[in-house]
Amino acid sequence: MSKEATVIYIGRKPPMNYVLFVITSLNSPDSKEVILKARGRAITTAVDVAEITRRRFMKELEISKITTGTEELPVEEGGTRMVSSIEITLTRP
Repeated sequence: MSKEATVIYIGRKPPMNYVLFVITSLNSPDSKEVILKARGRAITTAVDVAEITRRRFMKELEISKITTGTEELPVEEGGTRMVSSIEITLTRP
C-alpha cells in the first residue's frame, strides 16, 4: 500500500519544530517520504531542517531529490515579483 508523500511547508517557525514534524511523519509505518517546500527567506530554514534531521536524528535518511524554481507572486501595489522556491524530498529506506 503506497501512501502519498507528506508535504511540509516551511515558514517562520524555528527549525526544530519542523524537524520534529519530519521525524514524526517518517516514523509512521506507512510513510517513507517527506517533501519540504519553502519560498524566499524560508529556503535556508528548509535546508537546515533537512540537514539537522539527517545528521543528528535519522542517519539513514536520504535526500532523494531537490527541485528549485521561481514563482511569480502578486504584490499589493499591483504587478508581480519573482520569488525563489525549493522542494527537498527526504526518503527513508
